[in-house]
Amino acid sequence: MRLLLSGLLLSALVCVCASLPAQADDYIVYAPYVVQGQSEIEFRAHSFHDGDPAVSGEYQYLFSFAHAFTDWWKPEVYFAEYQRSPGAGQYLKVREFENTFQLTPAGEYWADVGFLASYEYKTQAGQPNVLEFGPLFEKRTGRYIHRLNLIWEKEIGGGAARSYEFRSAYSLSYQWRQWFAPGVEIYALPHGNAYQLGPAFYGELASVRGNEFGYSAALLAGINRQAPDLTFVLRLEYEFF
Repeated sequence: MRLLLSGLLLSALVCVCASLPAQADDYIVYAPYVVQGQSEIEFRAHSFHDGDPAVSGEYQYLFSFAHAFTDWWKPEVYFAEYQRSPGAGQYLKVREFENTFQLTPAGEYWADVGFLASYEYKTQAGQPNVLEFGPLFEKRTGRYIHRLNLIWEKEIGGGAARSYEFRSAYSLSYQWRQWFAPGVEIYALPHGNAYQLGPAFYGELASVRGNEFGYSAALLAGINRQAPDLTFVLRLEYEFF
C-alpha cells in the first residue's frame, strides 16, 4: 500500500509539472506558525482539467515575499498573481497583502492556533477588492499532522456583494521523512458549490545556516459536478534568515 501511494503521489508531481504554469489562493492549507526573523520567497500554481472546454486549461500562478518581524506576526506581499482562462490571454489578476498571526505557543494547548487576514486589490477595472480572514489550526499526533483553515471573504468597494463567502481547507500528512511526507488535502467552497479532495505530498530540504527549500503538490479530484474534474497544484518556497 505504501509503495502504491508513493507511486500515485510521484505521478501527481509529474502531471503537475507538465501542466504549469497554473488560481492558487484557494489551494493551500496554511500553517499557524511564525518564526521571527525568517524570510520566505514563494511560488504557487494550479491548473484545471475538465470535460467543459470553458474550464479546462485555466491556470493561475503567483509569486510572493514574506518576512516575520516578530514571533507572532508575518506579513506577506503577493506582488504578481497571473491568470489565464480558456480562449483568453494571460493577465495580472490581483495583488495581495496577507498577514499571518500566531496566537498560541507551539505545543502548549490541544491544538496550535493562528489567524489569517489579507487584502486583495483587483487589477481589473470594475472588480471589487476583497478582504479575507479566519482561524488556522494545526494538531500534531506522533508523525501525523492535521491542519484546518476556516476562511471568510468579503468584497469591498463599488459593486461589492453584501454577503460573505466561506471556504475551508484541511490536510492530513504523515511525516515519513523530512524530505517526503505523503498526505491528503480536502477543499470546500460552498459559495461555488465545489468540493475537491486528493493525494498530496510535502517535503523540506535543509541547506546551510538553517535555510530550507520546501515543496508540496496535490492532485485533486472534483467530488461534485460543479468542481473541476482534476486540479493540479504545485507549491515551492525558500525560507531563509
